[in-house]
Amino acid sequence: MAPAELPTGRAWYHGHRARAPLTRPPGPTAGLTARRPPPNLRGLSEFLQQLLNGLSLGAIYALIALGYTMVYGVLRFINFAHADLFMVGAFLGYFGGRLAPSGTLVGGLGVLALAMAGCAVLGIVIERLAYRPLRGAPTLNVLITAIGVSLLLEYSGQLVLGAAPRTFPDLFPAGRFNVGPVVVSTNQLVVIGVAVLLMVGLELIVHRTRIGTAMRAVALNPRAAQLVGINNDVVISFTFGLGSALAGAGGILYALNYPSIDPLMGVMPGLKAFVAAVLGGIGNIPGAALGGLLIGVVETYVGGSAWSTYKDAIAFAVLILVLLLRPAGLLGRVTVEKV
Repeated sequence: MAPAELPTGRAWYHGHRARAPLTRPPGPTAGLTARRPPPNLRGLSEFLQQLLNGLSLGAIYALIALGYTMVYGVLRFINFAHADLFMVGAFLGYFGGRLAPSGTLVGGLGVLALAMAGCAVLGIVIERLAYRPLRGAPTLNVLITAIGVSLLLEYSGQLVLGAAPRTFPDLFPAGRFNVGPVVVSTNQLVVIGVAVLLMVGLELIVHRTRIGTAMRAVALNPRAAQLVGINNDVVISFTFGLGSALAGAGGILYALNYPSIDPLMGVMPGLKAFVAAVLGGIGNIPGAALGGLLIGVVETYVGGSAWSTYKDAIAFAVLILVLLLRPAGLLGRVTVEKV
């Protein structure tokens, strides 16, 4: 008996389709459409990515805030010219980067050291010429002088360097790689690593060296420190130099991630760093570092949301809210002044 003919063409298609089961059996291609992570994992990936970006930005704010809080702790006034030393550090890195071998670790560290040294010298000169003659003057006079020095640096920079933005060179080897769902750039690693090393070094200087002990003594009671043989002028100059060096490092690290610099670039980062210093507790070194990290993380998360245009306002709103609950800042202590 001859085998029955198999239906072909359209007849076979319709017949097969009619007899096909409702559910498709699993095969070698099952699950290929599920390569995209589920929504909860995508949310975790975005959270971790923004956290890394926020820590990178917050580390820069922390370095600038440390300069504010150190000067306030010793002299009890806000050096508003500190933000413009941040700008000077970026431009020193710009010109140094054109001379040093670009994209190398040794060249980048050399330019960073050059910028820190240049800003330290400039900070000492500013203290010697502008602030030391007003040391016994009312605080308002010193505050106005600080604003004047800030404007002098900004507009002198525009006069000498021009107001047009400049592209910052690549000081360190640039690259990107994945750590799980997070994309990490080498510049972010440099920013976080250098900031952590500088903060740890500052903590060691303040608490493990003689000049650090002298700084704490002058901050506690300048007259008593002078009576026990501490040279207050040397300590104050060293404080200005150290804080200015941190601002210069902050300028380099900021320009690595936001490679466009101009003479007015320090205005907004300096203001946010001042907010960070007050948020953590003005005069408190760990508080300044914590405040900088918090401001950076909050700004980054808000910048990646639908409220991105209000990120600066929200940063100040966080400051107001914290100060309403803790007037001395997160790590600051309420002190009673004797009249």
